[in-house]
Amino acid sequence: MSDKYAQNQIESTPFSVLDLAPITVGNTASDAYKNTIDLAQHVEQWGFNRYWLAEHHNMPFIASSATSVIIGHVAAHTTTMRIGSGGIMLPNHAPLVIAEQFGTLESLFPGRIDLGLGRAPGTDPVTIRALRRDSRSDGHDFPQQLEELRAYFDPELRSETNRVRAVPGDGLDIPIWLLGSSGFSAQLSGQLGLPFSFASHFSPNNTMAALDLYRRNFTPSKALDAPYAMLGVNVVAADTDEEAEYLATTLQQQFLNIIRNREIPLQPPVENMDEVWTEYEKASLQQQLGATIIGSKETVKQKLQSFIEDTAADELMITSQIYDHQKRLRSYEILSEIKEES
Repeated sequence: MSDKYAQNQIESTPFSVLDLAPITVGNTASDAYKNTIDLAQHVEQWGFNRYWLAEHHNMPFIASSATSVIIGHVAAHTTTMRIGSGGIMLPNHAPLVIAEQFGTLESLFPGRIDLGLGRAPGTDPVTIRALRRDSRSDGHDFPQQLEELRAYFDPELRSETNRVRAVPGDGLDIPIWLLGSSGFSAQLSGQLGLPFSFASHFSPNNTMAALDLYRRNFTPSKALDAPYAMLGVNVVAADTDEEAEYLATTLQQQFLNIIRNREIPLQPPVENMDEVWTEYEKASLQQQLGATIIGSKETVKQKLQSFIEDTAADELMITSQIYDHQKRLRSYEILSEIKEES
């Protein structure tokens, strides 16, 4: 692949942001929200396409549990970017409630709201019971929940006997995305002709199979004429490769603490991860974080070029779990510079 072709690929591939509203050690959710607004306003100025927040529960390092609320907060403090969920975990909610919430958001911020949906719980089994109250709601009925939710927005999908309306929501054109880390949502979104977002940032080994499944099963719809795949990717960019590797140890510690069942806020970087993890843990995390892009501007640019070429991604949703907020801003700024120079 020529340098010019690779540059054109980066230039033509929109960059977006997935924000987990990280709570760092010694800080609060309030601090996380201030950083979220600051990051959103900066990346909007830098030309990023959309800004999504993710639903997680009972995780001391993630402040975006009330996802619809924080989406409204971010939308109110920005003007042009699309703001949405990456995603709402639909089995945790009644479809009517989500339709009303996102109908409200779309009514407040017309043409700027995305509804990304997942079927995972976004939490642990004990918290699932606290959220759902009903052990039968385990995600297996996700297609039926999705059908119900879509019908609240689109009267053409609603049965004549259904007298329930989402107000606001009824008749509003809110893009619905399916999110996935395996093949289930890839196939379903293809069959329904919906845009698809795959979690390459923590399930890299399943990326190509899921994309193939999505594209092979794609059926044109009112939403899309052709498949559209957005891939999540961890990026830690800094002014040097060495600094980026150092900053990336925060992300590595986050995943290490998850597999160790240690519920603690986001940790500062360390000089040597070999003093923190075992060889087995290191190998496990290298599998899970295998698609992470770490380095200086030039290193990140080359890795982004390869990633886009290999996956034919239509859009990248970039997440950067960096402890220091200013360093996190700088990472996204470097991405904007790569984009501008391509």
